[in-house]
This record gives sequence, structure tokens and C-alpha cells, in this order.
Amino acid sequence: MTILTISDLHGRSVWREADLNTYDQVIFLGDYTDSYIFDDETIYNNLSAIIELKHREPNRFVLLIGNHDAQYLHYPQYRCSGFRSWAQPELSVLFDKHRDLFQVAYQHGSYLFSHAGVTNQWLARLLAKTRQEETTISPDKNLADLINNSHKQPLPIQSVLFEVSARRGGYDAFSGPVWADQSESSLDYLLNFHQVVGHTPVDKFTTIGTKSSSITYTDVLQTRTAFYEIIIPD
Repeated sequence: MTILTISDLHGRSVWREADLNTYDQVIFLGDYTDSYIFDDETIYNNLSAIIELKHREPNRFVLLIGNHDAQYLHYPQYRCSGFRSWAQPELSVLFDKHRDLFQVAYQHGSYLFSHAGVTNQWLARLLAKTRQEETTISPDKNLADLINNSHKQPLPIQSVLFEVSARRGGYDAFSGPVWADQSESSLDYLLNFHQVVGHTPVDKFTTIGTKSSSITYTDVLQTRTAFYEIIIPD
């Protein structure tokens, strides 16, 4: 299985430079919207084109939700910086029309993909909130399903996914998989999982951990055009 991940486009068109046909799976790690560089039309057109890819090949393309996307998908909740009030109606309609194509997390074996990463402390909170404290989390069980099913629940369970700690300017005890900062996830990443995330800008792909447990940060597009590739043995 060969996987390409594309992180934090924020309206960029550089994803079109990747030869997507050479990969078994392509995972967009979220944050398609909000930019200090690109105009509304460019942002909208790139997001629309990515949605079309998902429609054409739903099993090969995975579209994850970033914090900048959540504020349009779930407007008026989950606000963050860069919000474009003038573009919100059109973006919210686009996200809402295709909301079933988006998810918060994706898992393939021991590899877990989300926008910002899952920490042990936040996961314990989610399990408590959903009354699953006795659940044992391991790659044999699909953690992404638990997270995505929580996203489909009404408040207040859904809102746990979008909690923001002080590390990112919020007031919650821990940040969820849409908001976790590298300073949180690098110290509290999950055992026996290999996480791949965006969200925290880095100069180069950065992996922290061991052969059995790790987290890799891939948000490099502010400094160079590069996409993170993974080969998972069959």
C-alpha cells in the first residue's frame, strides 16, 4: 500500500503537481480554506476539485477536517483565526452539501491520520464522555471509527473533537485531533500507533518516536512544496 498525504493547503493549488495516479491512496489532512495569500475563488475552486476527486474514487481519496474547515462545516461553531465572513455562506453550503465525504480521522492498521493528532489525555476524555472508559485502544480496533462516530453525535459529544487547549489559545484542558499542537502531541502521542498529521508548521517532515510508536508532522507547504509518502507492507 502506497499512501500520499497532502497537508494544510489553505487554498494552494500545489496539490495538482503531485502524480496522484501513482498512489493506492491519497489522504488530504485538512485545512483547505482560509489564506492570507489566495483569493476566495482560488480557495473555492481547489476545494471543489478535491471534492470531485473524492466523488470519482471514494475509496482512494480521504478528506480529513482541519480546524479552518470546521468553522465553515459547522458554522457558527468552532471559530478560529483567518475566518472569512464574506465567503462563509458559499463555503458552508459547499461543505454541507458534501459533509458525508469528510471525516476527522482515518486509520490503516497501526497508521492513524488526523489533522492535528490524538493524545492520550484527550482520548481518555473522549472515552469518558462517551462512557467507554474500559475500552482498550490498540491498532486491532479502529480508533478512527470511534472518533468519526463521535463527530456524527450531537453536542456536547461532538464538541469534544474540537476542543482547544491554552497551547492554541483555547480554554480546554486538552486539544482534540483537529487542534492539538506539536507541543502537546509530541509528548503524549499514542503507543503502538504511527500518527501522521499536519496543523503545526514545520520546515521539514519531522518524526518523533520509535519503531513501534510515533507521530510525524507534515505541514511544510509554507516553506516548500512537498508531500509525505508512506509505504505500508501488505
